[in-house]
Amino acid sequence: MLVACVLAFVGCDKKSPVPGKGAALRVGMDLSYPPFEMQDKAGQPDGVSVRLAEALAERLGRPLKIMPMEFSGLIPALKTGNIDLILSSMTATEERAKSIDFSNPYAFTGLALLVRSDSNIQSIDDLKQGVHTVTAKAATTGETWAIKNLPEAKRVVFEDQTACVLEVAQGRADAFIYDQLSIFKYAEQNKTTTRGLLKPFVEESWAFGIAKGNPALREQVNAFLEEFRKADGFSKLGDRYLKDEKKFLEAVGIPFILR
Repeated sequence: MLVACVLAFVGCDKKSPVPGKGAALRVGMDLSYPPFEMQDKAGQPDGVSVRLAEALAERLGRPLKIMPMEFSGLIPALKTGNIDLILSSMTATEERAKSIDFSNPYAFTGLALLVRSDSNIQSIDDLKQGVHTVTAKAATTGETWAIKNLPEAKRVVFEDQTACVLEVAQGRADAFIYDQLSIFKYAEQNKTTTRGLLKPFVEESWAFGIAKGNPALREQVNAFLEEFRKADGFSKLGDRYLKDEKKFLEAVGIPFILR
């Protein structure tokens, strides 16, 4: 049944109720990270993670309830039982794993830099020389990396990543530290004022966040991911939401993020 679902889900109406039984599967997401987590023109949840959550809920036979919230509130919501899972392009780090569990990874990416188009910065090593202003999204691995590795830098942190892009574009920050695909997208959108340094200087992987003490749900998620992968579901998601990014990565010899 899952294979049929995966092959058909790309064309499904996301507003259709998810068939199943039992309590709703409450999935926390920050819907400000297109094309993974976002809203469509009608204000409904959309993106790679929404489609992935729908397929998981159907696999588990549970109705799906997307719980929108700021990224920094996802782990607290999971720990207090307000959501069942986090699916929000979250990097599985050792620090986060102290307070929550993670599924097997479903995406592989890394940290990259957005700088001014006229900047002399060519790599992360340049940010370690002298005093620079760097910006990052709150509670992300970009912020954590900057705190640990750029102690001399002035850090400017926002809840919204588009504000970070604006800081660089308008010359108030020397660099924005974020994931590779987002840096590619923002550099393309702001070609006259910014450029992307796209070779990752830190490799990362994304996974579902699961509350401690729930091994059964973790096993269910991992089983779903294995079946979804075998059914070519991630490739279909890439073709639907990340066609340009997929083409770019293939051109420079970097494996596609979803795999």
